Amino acid sequence: MPRKKVSQATLESPRGVASFEEAKAWMATRRIDDVECIVPDQSGVARGKLMPASKFFEGRVMNMPESIFYQTISGDYPQLEGIDGLDPSDGDLLFRPDFSTLCIVPWEDEPTAQVVHDAFHNDGRIVEIAPRHVLRRVMRLFENRGWKAVVAPEVEFYLVRPNKDPDYPLEPPIGRSGRAETGRKSFSISAVNEFDPLFDDIYDYSEAQGLEIDTLIHEEGAAQMEINLRHGDPLALADQVFLFKRTIREAALKHEIYATFMAKPIAQEPGSAMHIHQSIIDPETGQNIFSNEDGEPTPEFFSFIAGLQTYLPAAMCMLAPYVNSYRRLARYTAAPINIQWGYDNRTVGIRIPRSGPEARRVENRVPSSDANPYLAIAASMACGWLGIEQGLTPGEPIKGSARELPYDLPRGLLEAVAAFQDCEPMQQVFGETFVPVYSAIKQEEFETFMRVISPWEREYLLLNV
Repeated sequence: MPRKKVSQATLESPRGVASFEEAKAWMATRRIDDVECIVPDQSGVARGKLMPASKFFEGRVMNMPESIFYQTISGDYPQLEGIDGLDPSDGDLLFRPDFSTLCIVPWEDEPTAQVVHDAFHNDGRIVEIAPRHVLRRVMRLFENRGWKAVVAPEVEFYLVRPNKDPDYPLEPPIGRSGRAETGRKSFSISAVNEFDPLFDDIYDYSEAQGLEIDTLIHEEGAAQMEINLRHGDPLALADQVFLFKRTIREAALKHEIYATFMAKPIAQEPGSAMHIHQSIIDPETGQNIFSNEDGEPTPEFFSFIAGLQTYLPAAMCMLAPYVNSYRRLARYTAAPINIQWGYDNRTVGIRIPRSGPEARRVENRVPSSDANPYLAIAASMACGWLGIEQGLTPGEPIKGSARELPYDLPRGLLEAVAAFQDCEPMQQVFGETFVPVYSAIKQEEFETFMRVISPWEREYLLLNV
C-alpha cells in the first residue's frame, strides 16, 4: 500500500504533525540531528531523554521508571508503601510521543527537535498520575456532557540578576540603561524596552516553536513581566505554558539573566501568578454555555463560580504547590486571599472580566506561577465542574475591595494538603492513586524545607531567646 503523501503545509508548520510518517518527513526537511523526548513531571519539570533522530525513528519506545512521577522538586522521594496503583518495584513505564507537540528547540546549536510524551503501563493502561493524563481525566468530565472546556493562561515571572549563592537575596537585573529598576512600573513600555533584545529572542523562539503569545506586559514588580496566551484547548495551552517556561528561561540565560517563576522570589516585591481564564462551549453549536441566546448568564455560569468558591481551598496544593507559594498570598497586595467573586474586580479570587456574551468567562486569580500548568488547569476546571454537577449557588458578588475580608484560602502547604486529602469530591475527580501520591510529594517537600534554617531565625532568635 503506497504511503500517504505528506502535504507541504505539514512540512512547513512550525508545530505539530499527525503521524509517525509525517514526523519523519518534518524532521528530514529540517535536517534534525537530535530529538528531545520530554515528559512533564509533577513539578512541571521536563524529564526525558535525548536521542539521535535516526534512533528515534527506529520505533523504539522510550522507557523511564515510574518514580519520575513522584520525585520531589529537591530530588527526593516520599514513602509510598501501600498506595494502590503503584509498582513497588519501580519498574519501567512506556512513553509514546504526542506528535501534535513536535517542534524545534530553537536555542540549540545543532538542529534539534522536541516532542512531549505520554506515559503508559506495559499492558497499555495510561499512567493516571502523569500530569497530562490528570488533565485529560478532568476534560473528559466536560466531554461526557457534550461540552469542551476553553482556557487562556496568563503567566507572570521575574527577571533577576544571576544568583549563584542561594543564601543571597535576588535583585533586579541591569537593563540597557545600565541601571536596575527600583520602583513599581506597571504597564511601562520603557521598562519593557530595557530588555528588548531578550524579548526579541523570546518572540523569535516562540514563533519557531509555534507558540502563540497574545500580549507581553510589564507587571507591578521590579523587572516583573507577564505573558498572556491565546485561548484554546486546555491540554494544548498547558503544553504551551510548559514549553514557554523553558523558552523564557533559556532566552534569559543567553543574556546572562535568570528568569524565575517562583511565586514570591523577592521579599519586598509582589508575587507572581498564573491567572486562568475559563469558559465552556458546545462544540456542535459553538455556543458559550455561560450565556443564554439572549446574552444573559446561565445557571451553569453561576454554578461554575460556586464550584470555585466551594472547592478552591481543597485544590489549593495544586494551585500553590510549594512553601514559597503561600508567601505570595498576602493581604493588601495584588494576590487574592479569599474565594469571593466580582465583576471586573481584581481584589477577589474569582474575577469576571468585562466581555460580550460570547466571551463570558471566569478568571481564577488564585494560582501562582510556580504551579504545574497541567495540574493547575485540571484543578481549576475540576472545581468549576463540581459546582455545575452539584448545582451549587454562589454568594453575592463583591463590590469594592475584598482585601479587608477574612482569609478563605489555606495559609500554608500542610494545611492545603490536609484539605486536599480530606475532600471526597477531589478524590473522586482525581482518583485514589493520584491524591495520596501527590499529597506525599508535597509533605516530603515540606520536610525538606524544615531542614533549612532561615535568615529570619538567625536574625531574631540567635541572640534573643
